Amino acid sequence: MIDVWTVVLTVSLVTVVFKAAGPVLLGGHRLTGGPLRVIGLVAPVLLTALVVVQTLGGDRELVLDERIAGVGVAGIALWRGVGLVPGMAIAGVVTAMLRAASLWLA
Repeated sequence: MIDVWTVVLTVSLVTVVFKAAGPVLLGGHRLTGGPLRVIGLVAPVLLTALVVVQTLGGDRELVLDERIAGVGVAGIALWRGVGLVPGMAIAGVVTAMLRAASLWLA
């Protein structure tokens, strides 16, 4: 249990250092050009990585199940202009329906 708290405290400390590094290093200057574009892409890339890991990741294995269809349908819904929250709801409904169907057919 102590190992878990060591990791939690270490990650917390590193997070605080990273958050403080920006203002300290920039010293009141505004970012322009390339660095600003890169920072703007960090959040979508991290969100995409999180979605992929949570959709396909298992216990040290690749899991192909109903979640893929849910994420795919949500992606199509978002591409068609549906909002984020309704898109997530659509993904949940599709995944739940497919899981219920697979239990019913089994």
